[in-house]
Amino acid sequence: MRFSRLCLPLSLFVLAAPVQAQTDDHSLKPVTVTATRAQNTAQESPQKITVITREEIEQQLSISEDPGQVLSSLIPSYSPSRQKLSNAGETFRGRSPLFLIDGVPQSNPLRDSARDSYTIDLAMVERIEVIHGASAEHGLGATGGIINFVTKRADPGNINQQAGVSLTADDDVDSDSLGHKLNYRISGQQGDWDYLAAATRQQRGVFYSGDDELVGIAYPGELQNSTSHDLMGRLGYWIDDHQNVELMVNRFELEGEGDYVPVPGDRDNGIATRARKGEPDGEPGFNKVTTARLSYTHTDWLSSQVDAQVYHQRFRARFATTPFFPYEGANGDTLYDQTRNESDKLGAKFTLSRDGLLDDRLKVTTGLDLLQDETRQMLVETGRTYVPETQFRNGAVFAQADISLTRALTLQAGARHERAKLKVDTYQAVDRSGAVMRDGVIVRGGSPEFDETLFNAGLVYQVTPWAQLYTNYSEGFGMPDVGRVLRGIEQPGQDVDTLLQLRPIVTDNREVGSRFDWGRYGLELSYYESRSDYGERLTEENGVWVGNREKTRIQGFEVSGDARLGERHLLKMAYTQAEGESDTDGDGSLDTELTGLNIAPDTLRLAWSARWTGKLSSHLQYSRFFARDADDPALDFDGHGLVDVALGYALPAGKLNLGIENLLDKDYFTYYSQAARASDDYYFKGRGRTLTLGYNLDF
Repeated sequence: MRFSRLCLPLSLFVLAAPVQAQTDDHSLKPVTVTATRAQNTAQESPQKITVITREEIEQQLSISEDPGQVLSSLIPSYSPSRQKLSNAGETFRGRSPLFLIDGVPQSNPLRDSARDSYTIDLAMVERIEVIHGASAEHGLGATGGIINFVTKRADPGNINQQAGVSLTADDDVDSDSLGHKLNYRISGQQGDWDYLAAATRQQRGVFYSGDDELVGIAYPGELQNSTSHDLMGRLGYWIDDHQNVELMVNRFELEGEGDYVPVPGDRDNGIATRARKGEPDGEPGFNKVTTARLSYTHTDWLSSQVDAQVYHQRFRARFATTPFFPYEGANGDTLYDQTRNESDKLGAKFTLSRDGLLDDRLKVTTGLDLLQDETRQMLVETGRTYVPETQFRNGAVFAQADISLTRALTLQAGARHERAKLKVDTYQAVDRSGAVMRDGVIVRGGSPEFDETLFNAGLVYQVTPWAQLYTNYSEGFGMPDVGRVLRGIEQPGQDVDTLLQLRPIVTDNREVGSRFDWGRYGLELSYYESRSDYGERLTEENGVWVGNREKTRIQGFEVSGDARLGERHLLKMAYTQAEGESDTDGDGSLDTELTGLNIAPDTLRLAWSARWTGKLSSHLQYSRFFARDADDPALDFDGHGLVDVALGYALPAGKLNLGIENLLDKDYFTYYSQAARASDDYYFKGRGRTLTLGYNLDF
């Protein structure tokens, strides 16, 4: 019954065209996808790839600055945004995506803070490259796909400057909903040097739902009532026409203001979790992330291209005070602690690519990746170790071949060998079974090792000049959330080496698809299956997320495309549908449907972009999230539809933008609140009608 909805997007096939970058003159130009190590284009790949352009990003940012909202609006099979400082429950094709900034990993798989997409302001991003489905190209973490934020580069000319300001409020313009954003960028080229410096500052007010009530405050972290800063610098030097060295540093901070406290709802009676003015216990939550990358490129070294980079990421995340960590204060009263995640990555990537072999029919790419990740989670006030310091060391070599078997048929295949070691010292767990926290059992440390070889193979067949078929098999490699395992040990006598839950997750992704290009019209369809014999399914137990290691299978399809009507109008559509099952009793049979914590709802998205005059433009989009029934009726999803609009007007100096999120002021509960978690404390409504007025000037 659910798959019968396929007729809906297929009936709209005349609105579709291949996914390609759009320029202002509407010409179609293939974009090199740096997230693929061989740097292919989306049209050459046997795997579905989406390239999100700067124009598309700016359209979405004029409506909402929430990265989760932007990604959900532009990437098929990405879950609806939680509208919080957390992407827990925001999955990609039912699994976890690997977030990158210029190829530098942002995800923290050892102790998932679920804030991977909140490490950079999207004002710093030129485009977003998306690989759909499991991939081992960048190593650990991409069991659902890759989302690579490609940051801005220097513009031509000696000095180029851009400044912008925006104001945001709910439709009643309540004073506590007011927010603003300031951004500035300067870039240029001087001889062999190019440079860029950029800064943003954003202050957010509180959010109001469609019924004009305050949206509730979430313990894991909030976007509302917060302030963020982002500073980015880039400096490049051209040694000669073929060699370039570049340094990029980005510092992102987001911290809550701490002016509101949560008011629990009543899920059984449909009463939403709210917020009220007040001073919460403890310190506000924050994200503080520094990403640094030093890269070297040689485009003609012995007829090969060399790409090398070393990188570092420093991630710090504090979570708000929750009732789950009670401790006894100096006066004997009960106080509540809060946790802080700390993760430091140091890594390197080396890639060598040679084209033009076998009479220009073969391209070979090889490389070496190195990574060290050290992660821990502490209790701030009591100093207890919630998750012990865990060191992960990973080395991998890979080889990838791209060969033209005939003029119409291309084969891409490769292998990647991973060697990894996890090191955990002996530690004392936390006992939370009583009225206050106490020291728990001693867990002996260990150094389990993993050794995996991952394969991929795909074919692309150009049937006609306007029709293309592709099929692909790829494997992804990931670690379970080690922190969830280590922090939950209650039985004495345990040691890290014998904890079977620490085995890695290997995900098999199978995909078949087709692309049709009729000039101004087209269509792309893909069907995929994702399997893991020892996957991870999240469930909630006593307010704590637990990773259950189970056999899982996810399957779904995606239909996407666009149609250009004349030179002024662009129509887009995307329809996605997925379902998944897991083996909860370990008998080898898939017996339980995955919930909204793992699977996105079936989704239809329609969009219409228009250039009415040389000065006036508009963008209208509709998102329909279809109802879903779960094995547990408490996690049924009612479904809802949302409409957003953006208007742009070019002034004699600069451009004025008006964005309206939730144009019809729909009063609804978010997908996560309905389908992922049955809780009075997490029963949130979505944001109501919200207005954003912005002005940008290039000079």
